Amino acid sequence: MGFKEEIERRRTFAIISHPDAGKTTLTEKLLLFGGAIHVAGAVKSNKIKKTATSDFMEIERQRGISVATSVMGFEYGGNKINILDTPGHQDFAEDTFRTLTAVDSVIVVVDAAKGVEPQTKRLMEVCRMRKTPVIVFINKVDREGKDPFDTLDEIEEQLKIKVRPLSWPVGMGQRLKGIYNIFNKTFYYFSAEDKTTAEEPKEFKNLNDPELDIALKTHAQQLRDDLELVEGVYPEFDINEYLNAETAPVFFGSALYNFGVKELLESFIHIAPYPRPSTADERMVDPFEDKFSGFVFKIHANMDPNHRDRIAFVKICSGIFKRNTNYQHIRLNRKLKFASPTAFMAEKKSIVEEAFPGDIVGLHDTGNFKIGDTLTEGELFSFKGLPSFSPEMFRYIENADPMKTKQLNKGVDQLMDEGVAQLFTLDMNGRKVIGCVGQLQFEVIEYRLLHEYGAKCRYENFKMHKACWIKSNNNEEWEDFKRRKYKSIAKDKHGRYVYLSETPYDLQMAQSKFKNLEFLFTSEF
Repeated sequence: MGFKEEIERRRTFAIISHPDAGKTTLTEKLLLFGGAIHVAGAVKSNKIKKTATSDFMEIERQRGISVATSVMGFEYGGNKINILDTPGHQDFAEDTFRTLTAVDSVIVVVDAAKGVEPQTKRLMEVCRMRKTPVIVFINKVDREGKDPFDTLDEIEEQLKIKVRPLSWPVGMGQRLKGIYNIFNKTFYYFSAEDKTTAEEPKEFKNLNDPELDIALKTHAQQLRDDLELVEGVYPEFDINEYLNAETAPVFFGSALYNFGVKELLESFIHIAPYPRPSTADERMVDPFEDKFSGFVFKIHANMDPNHRDRIAFVKICSGIFKRNTNYQHIRLNRKLKFASPTAFMAEKKSIVEEAFPGDIVGLHDTGNFKIGDTLTEGELFSFKGLPSFSPEMFRYIENADPMKTKQLNKGVDQLMDEGVAQLFTLDMNGRKVIGCVGQLQFEVIEYRLLHEYGAKCRYENFKMHKACWIKSNNNEEWEDFKRRKYKSIAKDKHGRYVYLSETPYDLQMAQSKFKNLEFLFTSEF
């Protein structure tokens, strides 16, 4: 297969949603259809004992939530599918924001009963900003939920995007009879007793088939009426509007019981975009260019706790990545060679000889990489930085076991490189402060330090309002600011100055008094 064909058969996408909408369960069922796994796991279930493939960290299994993005690749219908399952919890939104820079499209999962929830809206804002094509999957139709037309209205209003249903449920909850795929005009009638395994539904190509009336009884006419209304209310599906992020195709189903998932996957591989051009600071980089380029969007320590490894996740943007080939690390200005690049199935890894645009490869890292680093075949350009957001919760981090100082320092260092949280060192006394977006991040850091590094930490309260990075063109004013605010000046992990303001008033006064200083609330790595 040629280079062009390899790119055009790739689909790299993220699954995003509010917590508990079912995105990890949907990931499991997509992997099941792709033959990547043989039994689908569940995030939380009394009946299904296998845990979700993408929730491979021990804390994820215990809490029943995703706390880190997982990458999974598999072949389906001649296409190479790369799924990135993201955390839904708002405390880990930064990991999800960074992941959205590495995908070409997105599937948004919405709970049929709860509708659009706050975190979904926030993530959708990022998709709109990046003009990422979006497909909506309305999940949990096996439970009683809102009327499908009401849910579609809510999506249009809350997510600020036009919608076009491409599948339709017949009944809901206990009355669910099946899914009509508007995209390929086929009705799938579900009658399996064992709903926890994938099943082949009975197909009806013709809505006027008398057997459909026998199977659905009164629901048959309801389906015809609903579809007539859909065709009357919503414009024809236009693939260009979808690719331009103006319209979101909508599918209905139940990830847990496999209703509508295969229909989603079949339609997705036909309409979703293959890898698109990436924006570098200097120019646009086309995936069909001959020369390799890519960037690091995530770093994960201890994917295999037995080997204490550290993996940099690289999204390939152009050319072919080849094993044992020298590539230019732009920030360090040096050549690096990778002997064992890996492809992923969550925490399981396999060595790859080559990879194409759209693929995600893992590179073993001994500390050479930061999030946002660019690799090329020699050309000097950098992909646009990945922002790190200003944290709003702060704690002093202290060593609770003096015998494990080395382990604690190494653990904190590696977890901060992952972007789990941010580390600030106070200029005044050298004390270390961890800044997070949410409370849960502190618990995850404490848990991982103990279980992955054997180090105990304890936290002390550090009351601060906000952290902001400082840029200055006026050295005299900057020195004056440092003298006056010496208690609140710190350096981040990369040695850049940060002002930790105690109150909103302090920040406001500093901004109005020191006009030549720039107070930045996002940092570009």
